[in-house]
Amino acid sequence: MLSRAAWRVALWRGLGTRGSHSPPGAADSQGKMTPYTNYYAQRSYPMPDEPFCTELSAEQRALKEKEKGSWTQLSHAEKVALYRIQFHETFAEMNRRSNEWKTVMGCVFFFIGFTALVIWWQRVYVFPEKPITLTDEWKARQLQRMLDMKANPVQGLASRWDYKRKEWKK
Repeated sequence: MLSRAAWRVALWRGLGTRGSHSPPGAADSQGKMTPYTNYYAQRSYPMPDEPFCTELSAEQRALKEKEKGSWTQLSHAEKVALYRIQFHETFAEMNRRSNEWKTVMGCVFFFIGFTALVIWWQRVYVFPEKPITLTDEWKARQLQRMLDMKANPVQGLASRWDYKRKEWKK
């Protein structure tokens, strides 16, 4: 089964096209493009076809021009800004843990509690009371009746009862 990212890429590019690095109707052929349209990056697909920001401000354009020169002249903040123009998140940001498990566990416990309330309600208001045949007194009388009738005297219940001493055989 394909992962979500693989399906997205397959449907995004079209299932039959191969060797294409941009989807049909890319930014070059359509003219002006809104920002963040075709950007797609995940851990399984880390290098998107489109940059994160497609419409650059004047400051970002100047930074892109400065990028064409020597990278030793760029400060750390400028390198980070260039990275943020091209990519939305770093691998560390993509790999960070989310708090989604708390929501999932909260929903699981909510539904377990709701189910317990429904079962309790059914036992109290819906189900009838236990039949008399399940009481301890009835079971004791039934056992005595079986012993009196000597039911299964060869291998069954009566074979384990001592009728002379009126107790179970040891």
